[in-house]
Amino acid sequence: MPLDYRRFNGPEDSIPYKHFTKEFFNSYENLFKDLIDENGLRKDGRALDEARTMCMFFARTDMISQAKGSSYLELKKTKVVCSVFDPREIMHQNEFSTLGQLFCEVKFAPFSCPRQRRPHAPDSEEKALSVALRKALEPTVCRHLFPNYQIDIFVYILEHDGSCLAAAINAAGLALADAAVPMYDIITACSLAIIEDKVFVDPTEAEEHLATMDPTTEGKNNGVITIAMLPELKQISDYRQIGSMDVNCVMKSIEILQKECLKLLPNIQQILVLNVVKCFEQQKQLDKEAREREVALNAKMEEWKALLNGG
Repeated sequence: MPLDYRRFNGPEDSIPYKHFTKEFFNSYENLFKDLIDENGLRKDGRALDEARTMCMFFARTDMISQAKGSSYLELKKTKVVCSVFDPREIMHQNEFSTLGQLFCEVKFAPFSCPRQRRPHAPDSEEKALSVALRKALEPTVCRHLFPNYQIDIFVYILEHDGSCLAAAINAAGLALADAAVPMYDIITACSLAIIEDKVFVDPTEAEEHLATMDPTTEGKNNGVITIAMLPELKQISDYRQIGSMDVNCVMKSIEILQKECLKLLPNIQQILVLNVVKCFEQQKQLDKEAREREVALNAKMEEWKALLNGG
């Protein structure tokens, strides 16, 4: 990557000096106490079982004009942009593929994460998220309808405040629907964090960070679970777990996440319906303008004919 030698170029993966001060280092117990206030609510005012998809959710489609389909999704401070492009032939492949392929790329903006600046080159976390996104979307898309072709899906995370994989999956599902890609069902996703047996639905970045830390207590469940679901088919297209937890905790977490995915479905459907209504209104406006141009042209033709006959 070319460097600008006219200014000082610091390392791309630098960490603020404040992270090494005494005020920054807190014990695991203090960090856990900071997540919940005296009333049992989180920092943003939500209950432990309340997701941001119900009170802090915003999404739109048709955001990028160069893409076939696109979407923008917000979960309060988590902001994601997704773009989907037309199918193209699979490059550097000699054998014929009966199923189409999905090429997914997840990229963090350099300023997206609160703990460190993200490098321009793809890192291990971005590659893992790209693979997880592709595995979640493959059961959703009717890949047999475009053999030997691939669809490119690009997700750009503008701001990361937790549940970035679930937000990326939801944004990708919206963008695929906006691009008119045939799918079996609308895909929805949700995450939860488990910290010392306490369940945090739709966790923030601080909650995810604490859930994936090495806990000081043994024998308790800690980790993060993310599932992607096809609500109408009642199927789970992808499951991703980080951390250690017993079987009963995993089963209860899956039930909670399935309910949250079903709650998200009406919001996604409403956004898609509004997009279709908007397209119909635009088409009506175009038809109206075409008819007006035709009437004006016919009137002009009649005027010219009258002038020619009079001359």
